[in-house]
Amino acid sequence: MPGHFEPIPGGGAAVALDEVEISIIRSLAVQLLELIGPGPGGDASDDPLAELFAEGPSEPPSDPVLQRLFPDAYGGPGKEEATVDKADEQRAHSAEFRRFTENDLRAGKREDALAVIRSLDALTSAGEGGAVLKLSPEESLRWMRALNDLRLAIGTRLDITDEEDTDLLYRLPDEDPRKPMVMAYLWLGGLQETLVETLMP
Repeated sequence: MPGHFEPIPGGGAAVALDEVEISIIRSLAVQLLELIGPGPGGDASDDPLAELFAEGPSEPPSDPVLQRLFPDAYGGPGKEEATVDKADEQRAHSAEFRRFTENDLRAGKREDALAVIRSLDALTSAGEGGAVLKLSPEESLRWMRALNDLRLAIGTRLDITDEEDTDLLYRLPDEDPRKPMVMAYLWLGGLQETLVETLMP
């Protein structure tokens, strides 16, 4: 899938997408939205003030993708200080930090995914089953963050932890059941890279 973002006059970016590409990105964004879940009071809270002060979870999520999207703020202690007390202290700090930040982080990621879905739904066909997506500078930032989240999610499902893992993906045989996900991962990486380039001064 050769599409790549290009800068447009006045800021922002544009990319030509065919129907299959639009469908893939939209489907992945919807899946990400479902995985992140609704806000603390559901999708629509009657009391925005209560939602503002709602506390988030103190424990990390059980899903590996959500663990990657919402990691602990404080990593494990180094080898020289790997004591039980230090580990307990870091877990307590992480729990406290998570309690007051995760709801906002989830809300931001939901908004980014929704921005992707809305901009794709607003596309008008450019003929031959494709369309040109034009993003404002603000939309470009939302897309950049959403593409990053999508790649993190897919990468986690593929057990990608470093560059060597990515190199192995290029050599997967076509009959490997992971191949479609790998192709999506690599393609989204190309989109993300070219979008980042359009945002550089």
